[in-house]
Amino acid sequence: MQSWRASLLRFDPDGQALFDEDGLLVVGPNAEGRQVVLAAGAHAALAAQYADVPCTHLPGRILAPGFVDLHIHYPQTDVIGSPAEGLLPWLEHYTFPHEAQFADEAHAASVARFFCDELLRNGVTTSLTFSTSHVPSVNALFAEAQRRHMRLITGKVLQDRHSPDGVRDDTEQSLIDTEALIQQWHGVDRLGYAITPRFAPSCTEAQLRGAGELAAQYPDVWVQSHVAENLDEVAWARALFPDSRSYLAIYADHGLMRPRAVYAHCIHFDDDDRRLMRDTRTAAAVSPTSNLFLGSGFFDFAAADRVGFLPPGRPKAETAPSGGSGPREAGERGGMLYGLASDVGGGTSFSPFVTMRAAYFTGRAATTGFAAKPGISLAPEKLWWLHTAGAARALDLEGVIGNLQPGCEADFVVLNPAATPLLARRTSQADSLAELLFALIVLGDDRVVEQTVISQAQ
Repeated sequence: MQSWRASLLRFDPDGQALFDEDGLLVVGPNAEGRQVVLAAGAHAALAAQYADVPCTHLPGRILAPGFVDLHIHYPQTDVIGSPAEGLLPWLEHYTFPHEAQFADEAHAASVARFFCDELLRNGVTTSLTFSTSHVPSVNALFAEAQRRHMRLITGKVLQDRHSPDGVRDDTEQSLIDTEALIQQWHGVDRLGYAITPRFAPSCTEAQLRGAGELAAQYPDVWVQSHVAENLDEVAWARALFPDSRSYLAIYADHGLMRPRAVYAHCIHFDDDDRRLMRDTRTAAAVSPTSNLFLGSGFFDFAAADRVGFLPPGRPKAETAPSGGSGPREAGERGGMLYGLASDVGGGTSFSPFVTMRAAYFTGRAATTGFAAKPGISLAPEKLWWLHTAGAARALDLEGVIGNLQPGCEADFVVLNPAATPLLARRTSQADSLAELLFALIVLGDDRVVEQTVISQAQ
């Protein structure tokens, strides 16, 4: 066993933030030998019970759950910051040429090493990650994550049409490769496989149908894709699949909406789409820096909250006004699930602080989607929850990652609220947890993350 003494942030089962200014975090092996949280709370309440456990005292620091990134592209690490007129031109001019290089195992391994370094440097301990359409890209990232004992989910991209040479795959072989990769990697150590259609327009009916069959055959794997990011993309998808009610419904029609399915963006939705997300327990990966960068529009938090209740005849969760600090007004149990994502390289930073900041800005914006949307002010506690325990809930990993409650895997970060002169000045004057967290969100970046600790196996 080992313990750390510092300020301590975690979340209760309802998503409410808990904070001990003088806290104690105790970790040790579970029955399988994995390091998990054994106790977390006020130092005064726990110190006597764990007096014999070696303790690292970190005055002035905050221990917080490792961040969970719900959507990121590791092959786009070298594309970040590339100018373009919009999503589809950006894919054509930058993304696809870079991704073609990942057929080479050495290149994939090199980028995977840098990518994992960058995640951990920014305090991200779990990510749902796109690889490319090449098997070596998947093997390289899984091998690198396994070496570091990281919890990471990825999969081979499926794209058998409307894609250039070098990234377009063969329908039958793509499904054979996907199943082989599931059997090779899913559930090994802390690794998980995600069936990964790039997006509906890049896949034939046969490929989507095959992906859905694999999703039914392997119900504990994840599914990830993109939906309703850009209006041109929405129109294209509707033209290619005219029998589906909406772009989102294409995935439902092919068996690709269920728990452990996560779709990036979900901007240009109507309420029927949101209800479909809710009813299938499919999660949205909100990617605000990418949406700002590519001019795609903004996720409508208020609309997601509005339909975030179970249908008549089923128990409803307690509700709270929009902008509250917990999940009950959004992404709640029984409601539409969503969490935060960087979406690098369309996204502009690996830093969760930059993502949370952009989510606040885009939440305040009052336009986009099928109709004008009201702006809301997302509470800092909620923003933090959406990038930790809330994102874990979206991945169906609640109680496993994203929190520092007993039983959770011991992935956490050591944060320095005085990492820069301005941040130190502002946080020293914070009168509440909300002020402290908001100052970190608005003024923080990778310099705040002093250490990232990954749960090890004995």
